[in-house]
Amino acid sequence: MKFRNRNLRAIAEMVIGDAAHFPYRSSSYITQFFEECDLDFVHDGSTRWSWTVDRLTELLEEPQPQANALPERFVHVLRVLMQKSDAEDDDPQRALALASLNKPLEREGFEAFYGEDNQLYIRHIGSKTLSIAPNPHRPFTPNEIKRREQLTAYLGKCSEDDLIETVLLPLFRQLGFHRITAAGHKDKSLEYGKDVWMRYVLPTQHVLYFGIQAKIGKLDSAGTSRGASANIAEIHNQVLMMLGHELFDPETSKKVLVDHAFIVAGGEITKQARNWLGGKLDATKRSQVMFMDREDILNLYVVSTLPLPDGAIPKAAESSFDDDIPF
Repeated sequence: MKFRNRNLRAIAEMVIGDAAHFPYRSSSYITQFFEECDLDFVHDGSTRWSWTVDRLTELLEEPQPQANALPERFVHVLRVLMQKSDAEDDDPQRALALASLNKPLEREGFEAFYGEDNQLYIRHIGSKTLSIAPNPHRPFTPNEIKRREQLTAYLGKCSEDDLIETVLLPLFRQLGFHRITAAGHKDKSLEYGKDVWMRYVLPTQHVLYFGIQAKIGKLDSAGTSRGASANIAEIHNQVLMMLGHELFDPETSKKVLVDHAFIVAGGEITKQARNWLGGKLDATKRSQVMFMDREDILNLYVVSTLPLPDGAIPKAAESSFDDDIPF
């Protein structure tokens, strides 16, 4: 990936502190800054901004983690640069510094923002792809825990279509998937076992295709309940249809096969259900199937900094007081 020279110089001047709202760094402090970024760059005494531009260019030439994302070590430099502990007296929340950083980033199609954990994140403006893989296993902040609880309540009452349209589609778009297409219940006869299909472009520019079969409730094969066994048997049939049926990609004007199948549940997918389905599939198809249950959805949704669906946000309590004062 390459940035325009003017944009690289603007970011370099922020690193060395020649820009407003950023601490000034002399030669030794520039080296110390890159040490904090876990990089072994040592300033050689040459022109500070020019040397820094060369180092940033090297970082931008590293592999991208996914399409429409910046290289990881370049993003890490920006996160260290924008730590709130380095705030200047006239900019305690670093709002002015963030606005300055966003000027060159926006000219390249990216934007920076602070998450609820006060860490900097970089997002592609067009696709909304984050330039850092979200970590769903990190500790959550109090605000994130609250959002998780609200989304849990929503998943307990929403329909299957709501799960797909308001939760899964925004989530997979945020994670970097493209051409996300939902069949919808009006087209169930044409689904061929999938509720959604989408594509993912690898850093090598190879394309993988994914199908999603979504269910709102719990998937379980234990016990003697005909409903439970029928449920997982239906999933089995739909997965076979999904993996065996071609889909048309209008972007390439070609018919392609689904490479992997996501089985997504708004509830729990029990170990018995996973084992039952794994036992029914042959070794080749078994490696193509991935599971995603409520816990996975909740964790990924929260750390991806997505806004909650409208139905998950509690309405403000209505006032019990009359509009007119009774005197």
